[in-house]
Amino acid sequence: QVYLTESGGGSVQTGGSLRLSCTGSGRPGDMYSMMAWFRQAPQNGREGVAMIADDGTTTYADSVKGRFTISLDKPRNTDHLQMDNLKPEDSTSYYCAAVRGRSLTHPFVPRLYPHWGQGTQVTVHS
Repeated sequence: QVYLTESGGGSVQTGGSLRLSCTGSGRPGDMYSMMAWFRQAPQNGREGVAMIADDGTTTYADSVKGRFTISLDKPRNTDHLQMDNLKPEDSTSYYCAAVRGRSLTHPFVPRLYPHWGQGTQVTVHS
């Protein structure tokens, strides 16, 4: 059984920053080939935000480029999502996702990820 544990959500003012973290279960260094963050909006479904592969390759949604940075701590099976210059439209629940043993051609398709965290809430006040 694989568990993903998220942390770091909260409430900030417009322009503020938050750092989300996602830690995967398993032995230290028991790598996930790709780890990603998605966010949920009631009307828009679940959209991809950022992805990092085990070789360090990253992908970002256009809406967060230049504001969000994803990084990887391999020995701890953890990724971090640094979110700067937050906007009210960034407010929603954020979910960590991960896959082992393969690479995804389309990293922002939710159904391709078998492992998910429970979600963490981000609220940005105007």
